[in-house]
Amino acid sequence: MEKITFAPEGEETIDFYILETTRLGGVDYILVTEEPEGDGQAYIMKDLSDPGDEDALYEMVEDDDELKAVGKVFESILEDVNIV
Repeated sequence: MEKITFAPEGEETIDFYILETTRLGGVDYILVTEEPEGDGQAYIMKDLSDPGDEDALYEMVEDDDELKAVGKVFESILEDVNIV
Protein backbone atom coordinates (compact mmCIF):
# COMPACT_ATOMS: atom_id res chain seq x y z
CA MET A 1 0.00 0.00 0.00
CA GLU A 2 1.39 3.37 -0.99
CA LYS A 3 2.10 5.80 1.86
CA ILE A 4 2.04 9.56 1.41
CA THR A 5 2.98 12.27 3.85
CA PHE A 6 0.96 15.43 4.21
CA ALA A 7 2.61 18.55 5.55
CA PRO A 8 -0.13 21.01 6.52
CA GLU A 9 1.27 24.49 6.87
CA GLY A 10 2.21 25.17 10.48
CA GLU A 11 1.26 21.66 11.66
CA GLU A 12 2.96 18.30 12.16
CA THR A 13 3.21 15.99 9.16
CA ILE A 14 0.62 13.22 8.84
CA ASP A 15 1.16 9.88 7.09
CA PHE A 16 -1.75 8.43 5.13
CA TYR A 17 -2.08 5.18 3.23
CA ILE A 18 -3.81 5.29 -0.13
CA LEU A 19 -6.63 2.75 -0.37
CA GLU A 20 -7.84 3.73 -3.85
CA THR A 21 -7.79 6.52 -6.42
CA THR A 22 -10.39 7.68 -8.92
CA ARG A 23 -11.12 10.51 -11.32
CA LEU A 24 -14.56 12.08 -11.45
CA GLY A 25 -15.55 15.11 -13.49
CA GLY A 26 -11.91 15.78 -14.39
CA VAL A 27 -10.82 15.85 -10.73
CA ASP A 28 -8.55 13.25 -9.10
CA TYR A 29 -9.62 11.88 -5.72
CA ILE A 30 -7.87 9.60 -3.25
CA LEU A 31 -9.32 7.48 -0.46
CA VAL A 32 -6.85 7.41 2.42
CA THR A 33 -6.55 6.08 5.95
CA GLU A 34 -4.08 6.55 8.78
CA GLU A 35 -3.86 2.79 9.44
CA PRO A 36 -1.96 0.50 7.03
CA GLU A 37 -4.16 -2.50 7.95
CA GLY A 38 -7.49 -3.27 9.54
CA ASP A 39 -10.49 -1.05 10.07
CA GLY A 40 -9.86 2.62 10.46
CA GLN A 41 -11.21 6.04 9.67
CA ALA A 42 -11.07 6.80 5.94
CA TYR A 43 -10.96 10.20 4.29
CA ILE A 44 -11.66 11.37 0.76
CA MET A 45 -9.30 14.03 -0.54
CA LYS A 46 -9.24 15.83 -3.87
CA ASP A 47 -6.26 17.00 -5.87
CA LEU A 48 -6.19 20.76 -6.32
CA SER A 49 -2.74 20.96 -7.92
CA ASP A 50 -2.18 22.22 -11.44
CA PRO A 51 -0.79 19.93 -14.14
CA GLY A 52 2.98 20.05 -13.99
CA ASP A 53 3.15 21.03 -10.31
CA GLU A 54 6.06 19.34 -8.57
CA ASP A 55 4.05 18.62 -5.41
CA ALA A 56 0.42 17.60 -5.22
CA LEU A 57 -2.01 19.79 -3.31
CA TYR A 58 -4.83 17.87 -1.63
CA GLU A 59 -7.69 18.96 0.58
CA MET A 60 -10.32 16.99 2.46
CA VAL A 61 -13.67 16.82 0.69
CA GLU A 62 -16.17 18.55 2.97
CA ASP A 63 -19.08 19.31 0.63
CA ASP A 64 -21.81 16.76 1.43
CA ASP A 65 -22.98 16.32 -2.18
CA GLU A 66 -19.44 15.89 -3.49
CA LEU A 67 -18.61 13.51 -0.62
CA LYS A 68 -21.65 11.33 -1.38
CA ALA A 69 -20.93 11.21 -5.12
CA VAL A 70 -17.26 10.32 -4.76
CA GLY A 71 -18.02 7.96 -1.87
CA LYS A 72 -20.39 5.97 -4.10
CA VAL A 73 -17.64 5.61 -6.71
CA PHE A 74 -15.20 4.30 -4.11
CA GLU A 75 -17.87 1.93 -2.73
CA SER A 76 -18.39 0.47 -6.20
CA ILE A 77 -14.63 0.00 -6.67
CA LEU A 78 -14.01 -1.48 -3.23
CA GLU A 79 -16.70 -4.05 -2.49
CA ASP A 80 -16.02 -4.35 1.25
CA VAL A 81 -16.09 -0.60 2.00
CA ASN A 82 -19.08 1.40 3.21
CA ILE A 83 -18.59 5.15 2.85
CA VAL A 84 -20.85 7.93 4.16
